[in-house]
Amino acid sequence: MTKNIKENQEQFVSVSATHQPEEDVIDLMELFRVLISRWKMILIALMAGAVLFGFYHGFLLKPSYQADASIFITNNNSMITVSDLQLSSELTADYAKIIKSRTVLKQVIKELDLDMDFRQLDKLVEVTNPQDSHIITISVTCGDIELCRNIANSLMNTGIDRIYQVIGSSEPTVIDYSEAEAVEEVTPGLAHYLLLGGLIGAVLACALVILRYMTDTTLKTEDDIQKYLHMPVLAVVPYYEEKKD
Repeated sequence: MTKNIKENQEQFVSVSATHQPEEDVIDLMELFRVLISRWKMILIALMAGAVLFGFYHGFLLKPSYQADASIFITNNNSMITVSDLQLSSELTADYAKIIKSRTVLKQVIKELDLDMDFRQLDKLVEVTNPQDSHIITISVTCGDIELCRNIANSLMNTGIDRIYQVIGSSEPTVIDYSEAEAVEEVTPGLAHYLLLGGLIGAVLACALVILRYMTDTTLKTEDDIQKYLHMPVLAVVPYYEEKKD
């Protein structure tokens, strides 16, 4: 009796294993055809996104300006040795960090009476060091030309003083002060926003089409019945719409 029960259980397991439901597989070609069939919707979304971002650029976006100041890190002695150049190269990264330190940023805020804290000022400032050079460039980006210039110059002067206090070596040499006529507008152009808006609109439209495709479980054709239900189609009744007089 027990042996028969075990045999029946093994047969049941074997049958169950051979009749496991198939996992849903996404047909990429069918999905591609669905996207192609919705090309008008995607095109309209692309154009709508471009128009919206173009409107934002033309009427709502505030211009941004960037002011630069630069200093040269080396010894001020008339005779510069190879060891001096090596030492200045190693200290350049440290100098850049000192310029963006909290002490320097707070001193600049106090000096210019800025209505912001050091974290907000830090987001406006970028200190860079071109590779294989002893030059540090201080860049300030904001929406006011004069404010950019003043912050860049104040940050450079305060940073130089702080570098001398911390390291105690000779002060860096100023290459360029920031000047109003040298301030550049860095606002992205209209073409950039049109391209970005169109791309976002098209992506959203494609995502909507794919979502509807993935959640649509209705059977529309004979192929759908054979594909998803694995049942033969015995007959097809065509849809007839009676014309109104």
